[in-house]
This record gives sequence, structure tokens and C-alpha cells, in this order.
Amino acid sequence: MKYLVMVEGTQADYDAMRGKASEHSPAWSEEELRAMYAHMNAINDDLAESGELVDGQGLADPNRTRLVSLGPDGKAVITDGPYGETKELLAGYWVLDCASLERVTEIAERVARCPQPAGAPEYPVVIRPIMEGAGDIC
Repeated sequence: MKYLVMVEGTQADYDAMRGKASEHSPAWSEEELRAMYAHMNAINDDLAESGELVDGQGLADPNRTRLVSLGPDGKAVITDGPYGETKELLAGYWVLDCASLERVTEIAERVARCPQPAGAPEYPVVIRPIMEGAGDIC
């Protein structure tokens, strides 16, 4: 079965990774960034080797987000970032093809153990099964 595994973050987290601390997140050192990337790359390598990785990407800063909705008149309303520092958005994802929910949960636990600076906010790793047909809705 296919699963979407998601990690969240805020603009403050992205800023912290560039060395800008805030009340929401301490600044990351170069060494802490390297450790985080090494951890995530090792996960990606292992998932590719096991054949479970379908796709995985980190996403650009939330302040580069664009929202498109419809106004009362039916015309598009376009809103660009930045968003408030505490607004959590999708920071990255994996699409995985795993034998079971237990297996994808093991992977999510490994993702959750990603190294980060003391005091950095922790977010849950979100697992969502991917529907493969209309019958999955019922």
C-alpha cells in the first residue's frame, strides 16, 4: 500500500536553519544542519535500496507559498506568503510503498528522531494512506 509521510515546519524553522533565532526556534549551527541532512539522506538511501521510496522532497520556505481560493464573486483570490511564524505547513514528504502500516510507522519513527538543536520545536510525523481507487472512500 502507498502512504504519504509528511513533516511540518514554520517559517521560523526555516529561518532558524539559516542561523536566525526567534522565540519559536533557536538558530541552527552548520554542524546541526549537516547532521539533519545526513540523517534524512540516510533514510532516503535506505528507502531507495529497499524499493519502498516512490518519491520524497523537501519543500521551499512557507513564505514562498501561494494560496488560491475563490471569492464571493467567483473570481480567484490569490494570497502570497509570508505567513505568521507559528503557522505550520508541510515542510517535506515521502510517498512510500510499504507492506504494512506497521512498517511505515517504523519509518516515521526514524524520521521523528532527526537530530535538531536543543529547544527546537518538535512536530509529529504524519502518515496518510493514499487512496488507490474510489472504493477507498467508503
